[in-house]
Amino acid sequence: MKKRTLTLFISVSLLAACSSTNNSNSAPPVYENVSVHDPSVIKVKDNYYVFGSHLASAKSQDLMSWTQISAGVTDSNPLIPNVTEELSETLTWAKSKTLWAPDVIQLADGKYYMYYDACKGDSPLSALGIAVSDHIEGPYKNKGVILKSGMTGPGTDGEIYDSTQKPNVVDPDVFFDKDGKLWMVYGSYSGGIFILELDTKTGFPLPDQGYGKKLLGANHARIEGPYMLYSPETDYYYLFLSYGGLSANGGYNIRVARSKTPDGPFTDSQDQNMLKAQGTAGVIFDDPAYSPYGVKLMGNFEFQNTEGEPVGSGLAGGYVSPGHNSAYYDKKTGKYYLIFHTRFPKQGEAYEVRVHQMFMNADGWPVIAPHRYGGESIGKYSSKDVIGEYKYINHNKDISADIVQSELIELNEDGTISGAVTGTWELTEKHNVLLTIDGAAYKGVFLKEWNEGTDTQVMTFTATSREGISIWGSHVSGEKK
Repeated sequence: MKKRTLTLFISVSLLAACSSTNNSNSAPPVYENVSVHDPSVIKVKDNYYVFGSHLASAKSQDLMSWTQISAGVTDSNPLIPNVTEELSETLTWAKSKTLWAPDVIQLADGKYYMYYDACKGDSPLSALGIAVSDHIEGPYKNKGVILKSGMTGPGTDGEIYDSTQKPNVVDPDVFFDKDGKLWMVYGSYSGGIFILELDTKTGFPLPDQGYGKKLLGANHARIEGPYMLYSPETDYYYLFLSYGGLSANGGYNIRVARSKTPDGPFTDSQDQNMLKAQGTAGVIFDDPAYSPYGVKLMGNFEFQNTEGEPVGSGLAGGYVSPGHNSAYYDKKTGKYYLIFHTRFPKQGEAYEVRVHQMFMNADGWPVIAPHRYGGESIGKYSSKDVIGEYKYINHNKDISADIVQSELIELNEDGTISGAVTGTWELTEKHNVLLTIDGAAYKGVFLKEWNEGTDTQVMTFTATSREGISIWGSHVSGEKK
């Protein structure tokens, strides 16, 4: 198991206008950054809220400029005042002085239900409960613990607790399915990821479910942070997961699987049943056993500026250990967003919230925009818009602390790809792209967006293959088209 430490790293980036010809008609976005680990998103009226570990929270109206609301498990925290007494049962059981990743949802009574949890850290000794508030920003009052794990005797299901097969009761995500049923998916390492059906009125688990139904994992596989998103566009439930360890050297990475029903079975892009994504009995953290499962959306990477490119005002050109995401679908605009925390190259354990736009490719799999959301909308592009030199990232399928460095490739006018990799590319249906590289087909989209690494607008592409490998491209700034 792992321990989470509170690391606050708050910065403000007010981006200056750029004189590049690629950005001459667009104002730069304004970013205000906050530190919320394991951010879980909920939208209330005009505000997006994220709630995370260590009782941290923040809000934004545009997913770019964020305001910190709270941080730290102290009795002065406005979310749960007098928290050490209010949640004493949970903190005492878990032998913890902090809280881990929560989730907040609004039920039919108009109240906000916070699913909180705590864990000892070096074992699955954990408790998960519910606190309720009339207001999204609190104060929340405890309604009680609903699950416990890590005991030496019988667990919630009445069976002897076995940490290789039973869940660590942390990292909850609570959601309504398309038919109005209420569910909670949860779990971290230990025995895997589980799902429970909840009472839509009380928010508590329906009776006689024990720990619920297992969706994947076992034998201390490093898989955690489940989050469910239903897409009316594809009619799939997408289960997002984080593989690896959350620290800067842990190789954290974001993956996804899907199902037509909220309680599975979930499969990846190779039609592999995710129940097979588990560790090896008797081996702790056997990453090679489960790294082949799930579509890997993002891992460690760094876009390297080329000679002559401007140096941007952003913190870094890449991410280290991005993960524990939530996701949001805006019914009005049809936009999808991925919200997560990340560390950065050469910045140690400091972390911030990031939001990237997300799209469904031609096969109904999510692909993630290479740069953080800057208010952009996908457009209709021509071949002239997309040809040229790109900084290319292949996220591979491994769980690794290595940082993938960008390489240069060229999308040529004749439809070929040259440079660090070779193949072909094709633009279809306004912005869809099919890239064939080393015999593998990658499907995704082109998108023009803001690049903090150069403070310019650039054309990008994002695509994934049937093997579950994602690739990104970011146009070299300032080149003539």
